Amino acid sequence: MTEGVRDVAAQTPMEIRAFMRMYPWRRIDPVPWAPLGKPLSECRVALVSSAAQVLPDQAPFDADAKGGDCTFRLIPSDTDAGSFRDTHPSTHFDHAGLTADLNVAFPIDRIRELAASGRIGGVAPRHLSFCGAITAPGRLRKETAPQAAELLAGDGVDVALLFPV
Repeated sequence: MTEGVRDVAAQTPMEIRAFMRMYPWRRIDPVPWAPLGKPLSECRVALVSSAAQVLPDQAPFDADAKGGDCTFRLIPSDTDAGSFRDTHPSTHFDHAGLTADLNVAFPIDRIRELAASGRIGGVAPRHLSFCGAITAPGRLRKETAPQAAELLAGDGVDVALLFPV
């Protein structure tokens, strides 16, 4: 175990460590995969984050939803990174990084830079913000994820970059 991981583990409360050891983590096997059909420099790219960031006119994620809030928020690609609000209900990670630089978990400025430099073909017209504190993902898998995938496909997205928090 690396020293940094050891330090984090030592700072994590015992009940959280026990929960993490006993949690019935889901495995997907085989992992769905589709090869990229064209160069990245020709691809339209979208961001999908579980940092639970919302815009000022959007409802926060529901911290009391049983099993977690499986909804998502649409984020227009021209959104200013300074306008986001952190509504992630988890107290089990340090939110300071998100406050200091949203691009850590929702790299909207970086994706624009990649498009401007020609590294990617373009930025999707909208991106998705989910809440990562979902302990019962059945509804997410069966309903919300297919809706999100359909929306991104409708926007002509070739690549979705995932930023789990």
